[in-house]
This record gives sequence, C-alpha cells and structure tokens, in this order.
Amino acid sequence: MTQGFRNIGEHTFDEFVEMATLFHNYPAPGLILGGYMVEEAKRHIPEGTLYEAIAETAWCLPDAIQMLTPCTIGNGWVRVMNFGLYAMSLFDKRTGKGVRVWLDMHKLAEDSELLTWYLKRKPKHEQDSDKLLREIGEAGADILSVRPIQLRADLLVKRSKGGIGECPVCHEAYPTVHGPICRSCKGENPYDNSLGDAPGGVVYPLPSAIRTVAAEEAMGREVLHDMTSIDPGKSKGAAFRKGQVFDVGDLCRLQHMGRNNLYVETGEVGEEWVHENDCAEAFAKGLSGEGVVSGGEPHEGKVTLKAAYDGLFRVNTDALYAFNLCPGVMAASRNGWTMVKEGAEVAGTRAVPLYLQRADFVRAMQALEASDTPIFSVLPLRKAQVGVLITGDEVFSGKIEDRFEEIIRKKVTALGSEVHRAIIVPDNRDMIRDNARALLDEGCNIIITTAGLSVDPDDVTRHGLVDAGAHDMLYGAPLLPGTMTLIGKIGTARLLGVPACALFFKHTSLDLILPRLLADVDVTRDDLARMGEGGMCLGCANCTFPKCPFGK
Repeated sequence: MTQGFRNIGEHTFDEFVEMATLFHNYPAPGLILGGYMVEEAKRHIPEGTLYEAIAETAWCLPDAIQMLTPCTIGNGWVRVMNFGLYAMSLFDKRTGKGVRVWLDMHKLAEDSELLTWYLKRKPKHEQDSDKLLREIGEAGADILSVRPIQLRADLLVKRSKGGIGECPVCHEAYPTVHGPICRSCKGENPYDNSLGDAPGGVVYPLPSAIRTVAAEEAMGREVLHDMTSIDPGKSKGAAFRKGQVFDVGDLCRLQHMGRNNLYVETGEVGEEWVHENDCAEAFAKGLSGEGVVSGGEPHEGKVTLKAAYDGLFRVNTDALYAFNLCPGVMAASRNGWTMVKEGAEVAGTRAVPLYLQRADFVRAMQALEASDTPIFSVLPLRKAQVGVLITGDEVFSGKIEDRFEEIIRKKVTALGSEVHRAIIVPDNRDMIRDNARALLDEGCNIIITTAGLSVDPDDVTRHGLVDAGAHDMLYGAPLLPGTMTLIGKIGTARLLGVPACALFFKHTSLDLILPRLLADVDVTRDDLARMGEGGMCLGCANCTFPKCPFGK
C-alpha cells in the first residue's frame, strides 16, 4: 500500500489505481478523484437506499460511478448531464433526496499540482502526473464539499422507451416517442452522408423515369416544371408552366432562353420521389400558422405565404432553423416581430431539386410537425385601453412642458388602440402607486409609465409600481436607445415602463415592445436577450423604420 494515501471505500489507493487502469485504460486523475467523490456521496446516503446518480461532466467521473455503485449508463441509473462541472450526486430513486459532491477549488493550495490540473494552467504534457496522483491520494475527501439536494419532481418520473416502431425512412426499429421518424433520420446522426459518386447536397439524383433530351426531341411532351425566362434588369417569370405541352413553335423560344436540353418523363415516377410543386404545397401548409395563408398555386416551384390580416408577424426561429437544416428544402421569411398588412408577402418555401427523395421529404415534414408552435404566424393586435402615467417633479410642477403624452398617444393610436387617460405625478412613490391603481380600476389593460427608470435616487417609479402590485417584472433590455425599459404586469394589465430616451429619439424600445404587448405576447428574459443583435438604432438621418435593421 502506498504510505499516507487514503483508501477509496474498501479499496486501497493502489488497488483502485489498478482497477481504474483495467476499466478506463489508464489511471486518469479525474477518475481517481471521482472514486473519492463517489465514496463520500455514499457515506451520506442511508444504508439500504436504492439510489441513482448524476454526473455533471462527461469526462472520467461517470466511470467512477459505474465502478463503485450499481448505477451504470447501461441500466439507466446514471444520468450524464454535461454541465462541465466536476461534481456528482447520489439521490433516493423514490424521494429524490440525496447529496451533491464537488471538487472545491477553494480547498486546494495555490501552488498545488491539483489546482494546476483543475484549471488547466499547463498543457497536459507539462503537468507532473506522479505529483498530481500523490496529492489526490493524500488529500482524499478533504478537498471535496458536500451539500444536501432535492431532485426536481419532473426528473423523478420513471423513464421509459415507450413503444417501438419501424422508421419509415431507414426501416430500423426506434422509440416512437421520438416522433414520426427516428432521430437519426431527422438529421441528428453523426455520420457523413455525402459519401458516393456525387457530392452530397450539390448534385441531386433524379428518378430513373426522367431523362435529358435535346430540345427538338421534346416537342409534343409535357413540361415537367415551370421554366423561367430572365430578361436582365427587366423581367423574370415562367415562360412555360408545368403540364404545358411543347409545340414546334416553342423551339426558337427555348433556344433564345438558352434551353438546348430538357427533362422528359419516359415512365412512371415512383412513390419514392416528390415533385417540387408537391413539396412546396406541403411545406407551405406545414409552415403556416394563425394568420398566414398560401399565396396560391406553386409558381416556378415556390409557394409564397401571405398575411391573412393586419398584425404582428411572428417567426419560430429555432423551428425554422431545424427545417432549413433538412437537405434539399428551404424556407425564407421577412424578419419576425414586424408589423404586416393584410396580403403582404411574409415568407416563401420550396424544394431545391426538381424531385426530392421521399426520405428527405419525410424528414422535412417531420421537422415541421415537431414544432410546438407554428413557424410562421400573424398575431392580431387587440384594441387596448392604454393608461399613461407620466412621472417627474419637473413635469408635475410645470417647470418643463410634458411631451411624453403626445409621443405615447401617437404611437398607441397608430397601432389601433387609444389612450384612455394620461396622468402626471411627481417622483413620489405613494402617488405613483395610487395613480397606477386608479388607471387599473378604470379598466386600462395596458399601463405605460414614462421616465423615472434610471439609477438616480429620485427615480422611484419602479418602487411605486411594485407597491401597486406589479409582478413578473423585467428591468433592463439590450436595446439602444431604451436600455432602462421595464416590462411586467399589474393586475390583469400589461405594464411597460418607457425611459426618458423616448423624448429625444424618434424610435426606441417602445416601438419594438409595444406591438408585442398589444398582441398579448409574454415577453421573457430570453426574448429580451435575443434582441441584443440588431438592438442598436443607427440614428439614420433619413429614418425608414421599420424597414431598417433596428430590432431585427
């Protein structure tokens, strides 16, 4: 036995190093340290407890758990939640009560090899491995910290594969809880699918029933797809439409278009292929949510989507991204969170090749079906009664003329609502509270406060609103101008705090957030964080808002 080294459970340090070498291929410091962590956690678990484990890193620590407990990745009793933290927990399978153990860097000497290893202060080949293992063995559990935990209720639910079905794309068995097709066929597989004679995603295959012939040989046959004619700088459109029959008189026109060869159908196209028009129609239907309608039949292989009525255009960005990751398909739209008029074009979709393979079509449709909310929708704005609460001693006393009411009223009425009443109050917490409640009692379903939102000691607007019952409040947004914006609720009404910058800039956070509140959309901290990119107004001399990058 190595002298002075702590045992790891029932094993001596040397025994565990040998075990680790057999299991892990070499005695990794993280695995040896993990041994002490697991045994320390077990020491705090009552004897006879049936427990499970969580490893908060994917490196080494899961192996220590599997070596020293009944919990393995194979039996599902170890969950690897890769937070990148060198910590683990054991918890009662039934109650979720347990302990979390972690390597406490504040218990490590500043000049220790352990701290150098933990913080990666040196490349691995420059670290002293013998010294590192010696420090781990001598310290044992002394460099660890432990605290009690309670697992979240949703994580205590028994996990199950559920039903098993055959994937319609790859024809392998998979858990049907993953959706209509398996996760691999959704595009999550780790393998390069571009191997073959043609570069993947660049040269698409065609059905065997489709072949290329010289234009003069195509006379009397049906056009297989809309054929575009371009007159540079003047026009672009379909010179021939799908289903049209080529006539001898079309030959000169085709040659003028530079079409010397054409596709013709020589037999039945199998079910394993989907024509671009059929793809576009299916995609358009799957993409469209409330307030979005198809602009008509496919034109040049594309379907355009339009707004069914005036409102706020919303894009499910993550779902659109997932759809566009599918091979051979596309959907493009205008920016989300912009106001649109009835009949305005908001998006377009199509397949890239003339014929999309059925497997890729199914994958794309599954991506659409997997989304909890529609990818494109138009949210109607309600006709709200807006109460305006203008704060500031200087305005209340008449030393400065109020300009806020005019600015707010103009923006509110432009969006189809009206200002019920505007009240001017001083920087007085109680008066802000009382008048906010008064506006609420008068039936205002949106309350807009102005100014009093900076860091000055006289700015007590937030305090008064809290006293009035404001809740779910978010203060501060990555927007310029408009950083000190306040969003929340008060009673059943939406609450928007507009900073003083609205007096000096034509467009601010007010223009970006007010439409969302009128559409009755909850604005979350995540929503605000995403607004950072594009959240800086450029202050253009010739302002074209909203046709500009601000808020996009």
